[in-house]
Amino acid sequence: MLPAVDTIVALSTPPGRGGIGVIRLSGPASIEIARTLLCDPSFSPEPNHSLLRKVFDPDTRTLLDHALITYFQAPHSFTGEDVIEFSCHGSPVLLRSIIDMTLRLNARLADRGEFTLRAVGNGKIDLTQAEALRDLIDAQTSAALQQASRQMDGEVSHVIRPVRDRLLDLIVRLESSLEFVEDDLDPIETQQLGKDFDALFTDLSNLAKSFSAGRLLRDGIRVALLGRPNVGKSSLFNGLLRLDRAIVTELPGTTRDTLSETIDIQGIAVHLTDTAGVRQVPDPIEFLGVDRARRAVADADLTIVVFDGSEDLRDDDWNLLRDTERYPRIVVMNKNDLSSFQVDRVGNRKHSNSETVVSVSAKTEAGLDQLRAAIIKPFLNGQNLTEGLVLTNARHHDLLVRSLAEIRSSSDLLAEGSSEELILVGLHNALNYLGEILGEITTDDILARIFSTFCIGK
Repeated sequence: MLPAVDTIVALSTPPGRGGIGVIRLSGPASIEIARTLLCDPSFSPEPNHSLLRKVFDPDTRTLLDHALITYFQAPHSFTGEDVIEFSCHGSPVLLRSIIDMTLRLNARLADRGEFTLRAVGNGKIDLTQAEALRDLIDAQTSAALQQASRQMDGEVSHVIRPVRDRLLDLIVRLESSLEFVEDDLDPIETQQLGKDFDALFTDLSNLAKSFSAGRLLRDGIRVALLGRPNVGKSSLFNGLLRLDRAIVTELPGTTRDTLSETIDIQGIAVHLTDTAGVRQVPDPIEFLGVDRARRAVADADLTIVVFDGSEDLRDDDWNLLRDTERYPRIVVMNKNDLSSFQVDRVGNRKHSNSETVVSVSAKTEAGLDQLRAAIIKPFLNGQNLTEGLVLTNARHHDLLVRSLAEIRSSSDLLAEGSSEELILVGLHNALNYLGEILGEITTDDILARIFSTFCIGK
């Protein structure tokens, strides 16, 4: 990346009214713009200190605000450039006015993630740390926050760089053999190279395998509640949320649309969707709700099929069991606080001996902890998401898989006695893929795609 010649500006706090709003400037003209807004040509702040100063409209000399001005001197700033931050009172009109004045003073509005992109370009952080910073901002649970913090501290780089260095050593050994040794590789050297290939493959495979857990942390689980009217879906929805979010009445068909909220279960974001009661209805509005319920099930990672355990199952209930048989599901027998409740009403007509059946009472909240555990159990596979490094980025996983395929291909060619030239092709490809993870080999298209997912001001 070429050094930046322009100065960028953005609001770094969320838009809207608040206690304070932070405007960030980065680039060679940052201090000069600050001097103009403060109407003080001699303003020369000490780095990493905040000063309370008056901010003016430079055209009219009208006082706008009293703000804290903080200066971060290049290269000891987040972006590696001169950075000025204005911590103003959080009036949207005030903040917009100050930003407009900086634009008149030859700053330009920052693109999404441009401050972080400049940090990468100036060597302050690598690409894996930049992506972890985005994940930190987007984290939905404490476990996701913990993993993002670890990766922002450079743990992905700390794992991949030594592997990449070992791969580079293998390439040098093969290149040297190709260049200076007339004979083919001797059997002892070939055997040692094979062991080194296997060790590389194992280390990268272990990291790639952690992505299944990492995807849970980042994206969470989509869970849909399904059942006929009045079996207690909305009450169960509220109970899992610990919040009266859905309207609950004794009238059938109260819920006519999908309703979604997110809860945290053992560090995993679970996106719950309450749906309309499934039944044959002439009402066109309720019919649309039933159709949306079926679509929610099709899009969900897990379906909770809810039945009234205080009465015998009806034909509509058995139809739901049949219709959801091909989807991952949990059967919930609700209303276990009633004397007529029987948990085994599914009986011998269950569709699978491994069917998970949970007894609950949405009214008394009995069994809800067991239901929460049952929701995430199929996805955890015994993994502890808070211990060790977990790969959460799909781009990293894809490049790791490609690297593994290339290393395996080169290993097979080595075992077949192929020439060094053929073996080296896969190793060079794997080296490039690992370089793409770290940001050492990137294209403008890749950078644009990554940083387009950032928020403006970061």
